[in-house]
Amino acid sequence: MTEVLGYIGGALLLGAVALLTVANWGEMGHAERISIGTTAAVVLLGTAIVLALLKRREQLSSALASLGCCVAGFATYVAIEGETGRVVGVAVALTLAVLGIWWLAGSSLLVATFAILAVGVLVLTADVLTADSPGAFNSAGIAGTGFILVAFVMGMIGLVRDQVTAWSLAGAAMFSSSICWLIQERGEVMALAVGTAGPAALLVAYGRRHASAYAVVGCSILLVIWPISLYQLTDNVAGVAVGLVIASTALLMVVIVLTRRQRRLAESN
Repeated sequence: MTEVLGYIGGALLLGAVALLTVANWGEMGHAERISIGTTAAVVLLGTAIVLALLKRREQLSSALASLGCCVAGFATYVAIEGETGRVVGVAVALTLAVLGIWWLAGSSLLVATFAILAVGVLVLTADVLTADSPGAFNSAGIAGTGFILVAFVMGMIGLVRDQVTAWSLAGAAMFSSSICWLIQERGEVMALAVGTAGPAALLVAYGRRHASAYAVVGCSILLVIWPISLYQLTDNVAGVAVGLVIASTALLMVVIVLTRRQRRLAESN
């Protein structure tokens, strides 16, 4: 019951901040905008720290810390404003999230870290890498590369923290990368490659760990990316059908190989 009250309290605080922001943002001065965001961040992070120090309600502490990281990043952006504010805001939020992951073990901080990294990829792409020459690049491809790096980071985090959540989020990052490559001109092949590599890694992990989240995320990516990529490549529904048959055959072969491997391991034990 106490934990539920904590979640409700955090949600009500965020709701109050959102209402104040939406209703009065235009009438607020710069100092008022900063004070609202800073106060909300301090309350959320302060409560999370107190709960962590008391070694009580670890999941609640992690959830409040994840919200506090995001609010702190927003408050930093409001304080600095402009492109610099967006970059520094992401850096502040990410730093707090990394500290939270190092100290706490809740999966909500992994979700917050993934969200902050995703925003960071978009901010760096738009405000840093293509800010001066937007016509020279197709920024979608750069963002797609950034999301591959996000997947790598989440994969590394999964080695020391909640592996199922971290690796599932890594799969989500690969999916985001594939979508970016689909937007990129002539990026269909790369989208298909990324949209295959991510699910393949997740399905191998499923065969070893038997966590259903890996199979769900991996198959979901394949079902979305393969049809879209093949249609853009072939501009033909028949080509999509042939490609899906090949993909399904490959998946079934993987299932057979993994099943035989598990059976041999069970017999040897």
